[in-house]
Amino acid sequence: MSSTVPAMPELIAPAHWRTVEFISDLHLDPDEPATVQAWRDYLSSSQADAIFLLGDIFEVWVGDDALLEADSFEAKCAQTLSTASARRSLFFMVGNRDFLAGDAFLQATGMTGLADPTVLAWGEHRMVLSHGDALCLDDVEYQQFRALSRSAAWQQQLLSQPLAVRRAIGKSARSESAQRKQSGATYADADPGMTASWLQQARAQWLIHGHTHRPADHALPDGRMRIVLSDWHIDSNHHRAEILRVTPTTWERIPFPGG
Repeated sequence: MSSTVPAMPELIAPAHWRTVEFISDLHLDPDEPATVQAWRDYLSSSQADAIFLLGDIFEVWVGDDALLEADSFEAKCAQTLSTASARRSLFFMVGNRDFLAGDAFLQATGMTGLADPTVLAWGEHRMVLSHGDALCLDDVEYQQFRALSRSAAWQQQLLSQPLAVRRAIGKSARSESAQRKQSGATYADADPGMTASWLQQARAQWLIHGHTHRPADHALPDGRMRIVLSDWHIDSNHHRAEILRVTPTTWERIPFPGG
């Protein structure tokens, strides 16, 4: 699998930003209402100047036309995001579960879409932002699917299917994911060589990503850092919900609620 360094658009932070926050891998699903409610509570209570949603916010996104169903889960989530984006800047990057989220979704929510990867320049710091799946080169089968599913022709073919059919496909994908988790399967981790290449190409100090469900701070050579975001999962037996809060000079992990 190629490790060619991709083009990296650059986002320059406005001078008034003092705090930004990052979340990913919430895998929002109507069957997990506690996680959905925690997400809504977070968006309404955050005091950050900007929030970055770095992929897999939804367990599955079946297409922007789902927004046309007034009482759909997708439409309700879009309204939540629209309310939040009216208060502060929200940035969205697709992941491997919500890669079909398109322009109509961004317009409905008021969010700004980000390419994967994107460089955030903030004061003297430069950060590479990514969902993280492109870095996991050891997952060869997934990388092949990723290349296929990002093609316009493949997406057009899928989106040409009736919405009900796509919902059924999404339900099947959720079941397969649940079975994989129950079997103890783990996600591949970020490739060290590609990580170093991205950071060097971007002249960045930090790489911030999700996808692997392995939240941790990894010290790299030359003082660089790879900062992995937490996934969210809340039910009667679990409470895992963490925000990465960043200033121009440092970061901290904040459990939600409690930050």
